Amino acid sequence: MSGCDAAIHYADHIAVTETVVEKLLELAQDTFLIRLEAPQIAANALPGQFVMVRFAERDAPLIGRALAVYDIVDDADGRARAIDLVFVRKGSFTTPLSHCSPGTRVQVWGPLGNGFDPRPCETLVMAAGGIGQTPMLMLAREALGLRQFGNARSAGWAKSVRLVYGARTKSLLACVEDFKRVGIDVNLCTDDGTAGSHSRVPDRLFELLGGDGQHATTRVATCGPEIMMQKVAEGCVARGIDCQVSMETPMACGIGICFSCVAKVRTTLGESDWDYRRTCVEGPVFDAGQIVW
Repeated sequence: MSGCDAAIHYADHIAVTETVVEKLLELAQDTFLIRLEAPQIAANALPGQFVMVRFAERDAPLIGRALAVYDIVDDADGRARAIDLVFVRKGSFTTPLSHCSPGTRVQVWGPLGNGFDPRPCETLVMAAGGIGQTPMLMLAREALGLRQFGNARSAGWAKSVRLVYGARTKSLLACVEDFKRVGIDVNLCTDDGTAGSHSRVPDRLFELLGGDGQHATTRVATCGPEIMMQKVAEGCVARGIDCQVSMETPMACGIGICFSCVAKVRTTLGESDWDYRRTCVEGPVFDAGQIVW
């Protein structure tokens, strides 16, 4: 699919709405969950897609911020009605967002981007660092057949799911119990050894993956700090492991107009030629071998 075709395809389900904050929860140190009622976005969102959010009644910050869709909330009749977003408090938008009260009005548009492919595998291993766990819960639920997302999207395409999730220290780990509740094997690691193994995500990932015998039936999905994703992606390519990477490039518009979120992507796998691709439209998810780090 060309970049233009991709933009048209994903724009088909974009909704722009003004809504209110339904609830705000602090999950970990400087990490929050916010719930927004947005039925059309919730009904169409796929694992790995995101939305753009801005305050409806404030001029600053003027542009929206991209937040991955963490989960979908249903109403009493089982219809998708709201989206959960998880974010880290660290800037001019997320800081006031972390202090907002229920009823605060926001503008949200999405779902945006391509999301992860539902590629059948024996074992899906998700490698996340920092806030990179946010697009993974929906992916895991879909892979295990616990929830079907979007329109006519397949589910139940993996027999088991594992999460390798790391942060600098224990207090920064968020959403761990959510993953455990849906039957995911969670492997934690921290830079200082305060939780899980005293290691980095790529090292722990390849330690768990072991020898080459199982790689043909294993798939990896990764999101987090760029250096972490690079090591995961390059390690998977070297081992012949199917891997998709969700890029966290800063975005301004989310719909491919401003070209502020471009990444270097190989035009043909295995070749040296590359071109710029907009992570908001052609991404944010790319095959590991496509990215020029």
